[in-house]
Amino acid sequence: MTVDELRQVLGPIGIWMAPPAMTGIDPEKYGLQIEAAGFTSAWFGRVDSAADLAAVEAMLSSTQRLVLGTGIASVWAWAPGELAAEADRLAATYPGRFILGLGVSHAPRVESTGQDYVKPYTKMVQFLDELPPTTAMIMLAALGPKMLELSRDRTLGAHPYFVPPEHTAFARSVLGPEPLLIPELAVALAPGAEGAAAARDYAQRYLRLPNYTNNLKKFGFSAEDIEGAGSDRLMSRVVPNGPEATVTRLREHLAAGADHVVVQPVTEDGKFDAAGLRGLEDLVADLKRP
Repeated sequence: MTVDELRQVLGPIGIWMAPPAMTGIDPEKYGLQIEAAGFTSAWFGRVDSAADLAAVEAMLSSTQRLVLGTGIASVWAWAPGELAAEADRLAATYPGRFILGLGVSHAPRVESTGQDYVKPYTKMVQFLDELPPTTAMIMLAALGPKMLELSRDRTLGAHPYFVPPEHTAFARSVLGPEPLLIPELAVALAPGAEGAAAARDYAQRYLRLPNYTNNLKKFGFSAEDIEGAGSDRLMSRVVPNGPEATVTRLREHLAAGADHVVVQPVTEDGKFDAAGLRGLEDLVADLKRP
């Protein structure tokens, strides 16, 4: 499948979701719900083991058209040969429906496994160099210019996470017109104080991670914006809440150059909002319509 063909298959909107092992979601049943709601892709966070990849395969097997992406498979968690073999198997079994999203993860997570989180860009280059040839489609989790350039030069494109629309415009300027650009957008569908609290509960986990906070500072956010659970200005741009803000931010990412935005609905305590699928379906119906 060419990049343009994949772009057409994906359309504008997909779903990003927390790992089923963390949420208790049945991937087979939930995959059917995602597909029935008219979304074209589902991206699984933290695919760092064979068991995690099995959940991806379970959703692939239960659906007919849904494209499944890893968002991400950490290069610190996999041996290149092992991951390539698994990716090849999925790509052969489900042609055109599996995207291997690779990323360098974060220092706390990597160091918890006893590894030193040093030179993550070099680690990614080394992993790609050692990855056996595979028929699987590959993308990289990318924020800064060097990783975006690597995405452009060696994969189908980039899958940024926890970014404002301004980053999407920057990423497109680095990638150029051809590579895929698939940012994640977390949203709290509830309006008012309830939605704002859910968005902040979600965001505060990521505002402790330098990969994200350093990137946000490059797009005009100050240390004060990033403190705690984030300023109103930051939340509005990165994790909107309420129907109107959700649709507005989605449209801004698409207008800034995103090919496909994967939406992560969140709810109380910042948890993945599995039940929010129906509300999101109704909300973005016009965006999904060809």
